[in-house]
Amino acid sequence: MYKLLEGVNSPQDIKKMNMKQLKELSKEIRKFLVRNISETGGHLASNLGIVEVTLALHKVFDSPVDKLIWDVGHQSYVHKMITGRKEEFPTLRQYKGLSGFPKESESEHDIFDTGHSSTSISAALGIASARDIKKEDYDVIAIIGDGAITGGMAIEALNNLGYMEKDMIIIFNDNEMSIDKNTGAFSSYMSKIIKNSEAMSFKDNIDKIMNMTSVGEAFSKRANRLTDSIISSISPSECSFMDALGVKYIGPIDGHNIEEMIDILEYAKHIKGPKFIHVKTVKGKGYRFAEDRPDAYHGVGKFDYREGVKKSEKRSISSMVGMTLSDMADSNEKIVAITAAMPSGTGLNIYEKFHPDRYFDVGIAEQHGVTFSAGLAKAGMKPYFAVYSTFLQRAYDQLIHDVCITNKAVTFLVDRAGLVGNDGETHHGEFDLSYLNPIPNITVMAPSDTREMMDMIYFSQKILSPLAIRYPRGSEYYLDKDDYSFMKCSKIEKLPLTMENIGRPQIIYDGIKEGTKEGTKKIAILSIGNMLLPSMEAVDMILKENDNISFKIINARYLKPLDEKVYLEILQGIDKVYTIEDNVVTGGYGSSIEHLIASNDLKIDLEIIGIPERFIAHGNTEDLMDEIAMSSEKLKERIEVF
Repeated sequence: MYKLLEGVNSPQDIKKMNMKQLKELSKEIRKFLVRNISETGGHLASNLGIVEVTLALHKVFDSPVDKLIWDVGHQSYVHKMITGRKEEFPTLRQYKGLSGFPKESESEHDIFDTGHSSTSISAALGIASARDIKKEDYDVIAIIGDGAITGGMAIEALNNLGYMEKDMIIIFNDNEMSIDKNTGAFSSYMSKIIKNSEAMSFKDNIDKIMNMTSVGEAFSKRANRLTDSIISSISPSECSFMDALGVKYIGPIDGHNIEEMIDILEYAKHIKGPKFIHVKTVKGKGYRFAEDRPDAYHGVGKFDYREGVKKSEKRSISSMVGMTLSDMADSNEKIVAITAAMPSGTGLNIYEKFHPDRYFDVGIAEQHGVTFSAGLAKAGMKPYFAVYSTFLQRAYDQLIHDVCITNKAVTFLVDRAGLVGNDGETHHGEFDLSYLNPIPNITVMAPSDTREMMDMIYFSQKILSPLAIRYPRGSEYYLDKDDYSFMKCSKIEKLPLTMENIGRPQIIYDGIKEGTKEGTKKIAILSIGNMLLPSMEAVDMILKENDNISFKIINARYLKPLDEKVYLEILQGIDKVYTIEDNVVTGGYGSSIEHLIASNDLKIDLEIIGIPERFIAHGNTEDLMDEIAMSSEKLKERIEVF
């Protein structure tokens, strides 16, 4: 099935192949990717689009001596295959298996860990600068694409690169997509370059350029084949930006023409200074389902490759956010929604359909997105910025400086809170409770299920100050007290979301107030967010086996503020308190309860259960929660020790 691919175990095997073999290998790689990713899930469309570019890079350069630095690591699968890891692909993104992103610990060919976008040019510039200081000799290549070039950090790095004039290459993989369709002026700028016929005239200048290189006439003949592909002199009206930066622009190049790619890379190697090679590719190339719907094949679960990905019957939590926000906007004309290049991931693609005039995609620019939201709030709008927990980290200064100091009414819909599974440590949302907790003026809420999340979003319209609502990744889920035998004769406290109840936790179950026999241990389970469900499952298992423990189960609802009076009432007569959160153990909800107990001089034993202070690798969320002893079964064991 994979006649050529079976013989590829290192980049050296690519160097031995002729052009015909490389073209055939491209087909085999695409077949391999589709079939393997259909079994494991992963990033498919972006990797199908980068095949020829990756082969050309390994044909021309000598990894790991030459440094290939991948931006948006989900376009690195082909690189992993070529560098000796294709046999591990059945474990891709699985628990203790091959990472879906470049990992320095995984291979010497993975030069820099990458999970978030727009970092490659900065990292490459640092490596190139160190190379020059140490007087070493190797090439440095940053491969950036999937919308990452629209990120502010990438533009900052380009600006610095032009000033420093370091000898390095940037491959801009332009497929006009990040996860969804690219937005912004820079994307439009690149499109104009492609359409500019004047920028396509290379032939008149080819001899002049060749004479400037050390390659000479031997290379000139090959380079002339690139007449229709390489831009060496382009109209100032279209490319003055690159000119001003001092970065040499080359392109656009057909990224699926491997012969042209090899020629242009050979050419770029012999040009000193910073080079920006604009490569055009098709996201999903070679697999018709992915070519037709590249957004749907960006990140996929398991599927039948013969039939393509089928639409799930389950609604995602994120889609419920989009529907709720859209419904609110029907009757509230002040509501606006903002995303940082993640409309589908955050559910705002649903909102956009109904309220396009009040929807903004700022591109991969979270810092700008936060301050943009603050500007909207200043002008009297009610902005909702839907953003992944791990991406909001990148806008921490703006969150404090531009929103919270002046108490602006921006609502942050913090998606993918907690462990997110197969994307691993770069994407887990395990720090948001800790990094939001110390900021004055912001209210932080965490719903226990999808219904409560929707209620919180509706309620948010009344809060005229900074607010964050954090919720997990996955399909919608609902708390049903009838699922737990100990709840059948109990009533959950009805606690409406009102301004008067801000900060007040909800009592889900109180097995202590009804009276307990002498010697019974009294335990309070204080759970926040989606950890309520596994907490209740753990209690259910314990009470089926042990009648010497009485429980109070609390749904915190709020990280901050905390209604201290209500908490002190809850903790009266308690022997031990367990706080349970899908956030790192330091600085989050448990730390706040610890402070409350200490400041009131309560003699109560407290155990904070949360994500340990280490980076959690990739794998199915269930496996990861079990590993860190936070699955319902492991929670049962931890509580029973007392």
